[in-house]
Amino acid sequence: MADQPTGPMAIGFIGLGIMGRPMAHNVLRAGFPLVVYDLQPEPVDDLAAAGARAADSPAALAQQVGVVLLCLPDSPDVQAALCGPQGVLAGARPGQIVVDMSTISPVVARELAATAAAQGVTLLDAPVSGGQVGAAQGTLSIMVGGDAAAFAQVRPVLAAMGKTILHIGASGAGQVTKACNQIVIAVTIEAVAEAMVLAAKAGVDPAQVRQALLGGYAYSRVLEGHGERFLARNFAPGFRTRLQYKDLNIAMDAGRAYAAPLPATALVHQLYGALMARGGAEQDHSALVTLLEELAGIK
Repeated sequence: MADQPTGPMAIGFIGLGIMGRPMAHNVLRAGFPLVVYDLQPEPVDDLAAAGARAADSPAALAQQVGVVLLCLPDSPDVQAALCGPQGVLAGARPGQIVVDMSTISPVVARELAATAAAQGVTLLDAPVSGGQVGAAQGTLSIMVGGDAAAFAQVRPVLAAMGKTILHIGASGAGQVTKACNQIVIAVTIEAVAEAMVLAAKAGVDPAQVRQALLGGYAYSRVLEGHGERFLARNFAPGFRTRLQYKDLNIAMDAGRAYAAPLPATALVHQLYGALMARGGAEQDHSALVTLLEELAGIK
């Protein structure tokens, strides 16, 4: 890019990890001028080689764009990127839109939206589902909370990254939806893992059991995708165990804040904690099956 990207169609992207990096590439491929920032130089260099421009701080990035996208690990990371001395809000202008695509606490999301609004900046919470594959293919599900007019303005940008894009409600609604999503995924992973372990212990081929279940009412994308990972022993991270644990912690906190009982979520949260304790923090969250295998005495 020969010219400095400016104006409302220039996009900034902060957080180029497993999810953010392919998402940023999709924004760039869709034709949007792109400015990127990450604490690690390698993904920044990768995006720069593809045509993006690098910024040396979130504040400097915000000064060059109209819309800022964030994809960061947890609530404290988002708070620092937005509100730190060199954070986005230090360089933002009234009228800008920030879209936080991280998975964070709904309570924190609402607090940050109020902080941004005090500076005339609109913050949307827009967490995603679909994993690394969905991020790479641009088929993510994007669940958005916040101002409806701002959502309409940034929807073309979101369309570069996602296939199912829904405005759920007011600030925090996207994060509540993502917590619900993570509950369903994690509890289903545990259920499928239990089924596969039971089959193995009973001397029945788990692959055949999975095939039979795929054709009936038990079908789910978890049974299809993660069940295949179980069988292939493929626990290279698409979504790391430590992040699944973090997301379930967010769900548990939300359950306490809104007086919603989450008994199955609490159990699976503890199981993921045990998996982390035995060294599985960086494995894919499908590695939960290995903990159940260990408990069952399967080598």
